[in-house]
Amino acid sequence: MTKVCVIGSGAWGSALACVAARASHETVVWGRSQDVISQINTTQTNQAYLENLKLENSIVATNDLGEAVSGSDIILLSIPTQTMAGRLHEIKAFSGDAVLVTCCKGIDRESGKLPAELVGEAFPDNKVGVLSGPSFARDVVAGLPTAVTVASAEPDVADRLAALLSTESFRCYAATDVRGVELGGALKNVLALAVGATRGMGLGASAEAALMARGFAELRRLAKALGAQTETLAGLSGFGDLVLTCSSPQSRNFSYGMAMGKGETLEGLKLAEGAHTAGIALKIAEEHKIDVPIIGAIVNVLEQKTTAREAVQSLLARPLKREA
Repeated sequence: MTKVCVIGSGAWGSALACVAARASHETVVWGRSQDVISQINTTQTNQAYLENLKLENSIVATNDLGEAVSGSDIILLSIPTQTMAGRLHEIKAFSGDAVLVTCCKGIDRESGKLPAELVGEAFPDNKVGVLSGPSFARDVVAGLPTAVTVASAEPDVADRLAALLSTESFRCYAATDVRGVELGGALKNVLALAVGATRGMGLGASAEAALMARGFAELRRLAKALGAQTETLAGLSGFGDLVLTCSSPQSRNFSYGMAMGKGETLEGLKLAEGAHTAGIALKIAEEHKIDVPIIGAIVNVLEQKTTAREAVQSLLARPLKREA
C-alpha cells in the first residue's frame, strides 16, 4: 500500500486526504491544531474549515511530524506558500525518498520563487511535483466531479502521480510544465481579487467578464515571459482555475476582493493568497517590462494608495489599443 502524507489540516489538506483515502492509500494528515486533529480522528469532520462534511473514515491525523512523514511515498504539501520555506526544513529529517508535491498557490514574497522551486532547493535528491487546478475543497470532500493538473519535470513522475491520485470523482491530468501550472495558480488569485472587488462594487456581470478576459491576457503575458507554455495557461491550471476562482464567493480571494470593493475592513478575513502574491507579481512584471495594469491596480488598492472605485476608473481611462 502506498503511504500518502498530507502536510496541512485545513480545508484543502482535508480534501486531499479524502482523495488519497478514496484511492485506497494509507493516508496520514499532519496539522498543528490539536482540536482539528482530534475531530478528524474521532468524528471524521473538520468543523473549523468544513463544518459537518464527513471525511473518509480511514484517514489518520496527527500533530507528530515524524509519525506523519516517516515512510511516506508521497508528501502532499498543503500549506501556505509564504510559510513553506520554514516548514520544509522540518520535514526533511523524516522524508526519505518520498515524492514531494506542492498543493498551494502563490509566489514567495521574500525570494520571488514558486513553491516547486523552494521544494527543489530544500530536497535536491527527491522527485518534485505540483497539483493545481479548479477545485473547491468542499466539492472534493463531497465527492463532486473535479479535474486538476498534476505536473512534474519528469514525465514518468507526472504520469505516476496522476494515476495514484485519481479516483472516480477526482481526475488528474499529467503535465510537465511545472512553471506554467504554478504561475497559473498564483496569478489567477490576484485577478480574483479584482473581479471580486467589481462584484463588491456592484458594477455588473459585463465588467466582471471584461476583467477576467483582460486579466487572463496579463496572466499569459507574464507567465510566458517566465517560461510557461501557452497550452498550459489555456488549460485547467490556468484558464480553468481563473474561471472558478472569479465566479464564486467560495473562493477566499474572490470574497476578499468583494470586501475590498465594498470598502469593508479586511482584518480578520480568511487567508487570501492573492493579497500576498500581488506585490511580488507586480515587481517581477516590472523587472521583465511586462504591462500588467490590473495587477498594478490591485496592488495600489491593497497598499491603500487608491480606492477600488478609483482603480476601476483609472483602468477605464487607459488609452485605447488593439486587443491583440
